[in-house]
Amino acid sequence: MGLKKTQYVELAEELARQYSQMNQVHAIALGGSQRTWAVDAHSDIDLYVFIDAIIPLQEREKIVFERGANRANMNLSFWDLGDEWFDAETGIEVDLMLWQRSWIEEQIDRVVLRHEASVGYTTCFWHTIRNARCLFDRDGWFAQLQHKCMVPYPEPLRKRIIAKNHPVLRQVIPAYAAQIKKALDREDLISVNHRVAGLLASYFEVIYAVNRVLNPGEKKILPFIEKTCQKIPVGMAEQVERVLRKTASINFELLDEIDRLVDGVDVLLQNEGFDPDRTLFLT
Repeated sequence: MGLKKTQYVELAEELARQYSQMNQVHAIALGGSQRTWAVDAHSDIDLYVFIDAIIPLQEREKIVFERGANRANMNLSFWDLGDEWFDAETGIEVDLMLWQRSWIEEQIDRVVLRHEASVGYTTCFWHTIRNARCLFDRDGWFAQLQHKCMVPYPEPLRKRIIAKNHPVLRQVIPAYAAQIKKALDREDLISVNHRVAGLLASYFEVIYAVNRVLNPGEKKILPFIEKTCQKIPVGMAEQVERVLRKTASINFELLDEIDRLVDGVDVLLQNEGFDPDRTLFLT
C-alpha cells in the first residue's frame, strides 16, 4: 500500500514543530517534489531549516532517534550541511538541510536582484524558495524572502543566462561539443558522458530562459519542460534521447546528434529575436 501525500506533510509538520523549539532556528520550509507535480513513490521530504548558528549534533540526533529511524546519516556535508534518515513509523526518507540565512539571502540576491547567471542551474534556489511551503517563521524573515522571489522574470537575467549557456554548447573554442569530440578521439567514455551531461544542463538552461521559467533542478526534466514551457525545440525529447543513446559507447555519430540538438535551440532563439551566432555578446 502506497503512502498518502498527507503522511509526508504530517511528518514534515511534526518535525518542524520540534525543530522550531531550538533558538538557532528562524524558519523551516517544505520543498522538493512535495511542493511540485513531480512527487512519486520514490519522493522524500526536503526540509529546509534556516539558521544563524549550527544546531548541535546531539540535539538533532535526539529528535531523529527519539522518533525512530530505520537508518540515519547525520551531519553530512557532501553538498549542504544536514541530516538524512528513514522515519521508522512511515518509512519516509527525510532530507533535512541546514541553511544559513545569510547564505540563502545571497543566493537569491545574486540572481533576482543582481541578475548574475551561472553555467546551468542559475535559478534553482529561486525556484526552491518561491515554491516552498513555510512551516515555521519566527519573525517573518522567510515571508520577506519569499516575497522577494515573487517578482517577474527579469529580462537582463534572461539575456545573461542565454549568453552564459548558449555559446558554450558549440560556439566558443572550449565548447562542450568540441570537448566531446576530443573525448571521442581519445576513446575516453567517462569524459564523453561528463561533457554530455554539462551540455544538456546548459541546453535546458537556455530553454528555461527563453520561456522565463525557473529551473527546478534535475528531476523529470523533459516532462517538466513539456508541461511548463510553451516554446521548445521541435522534437526536443526525441533528440535528447538520441543523444543519450549515443553516449553508451565511443560513437562519432554522437557529434551529429549534438549538432541536431543545438540546431533546434538555435531556431528557438532565432524565433525569439536572438542571433544564435552572437549570443556571447548579449547584454
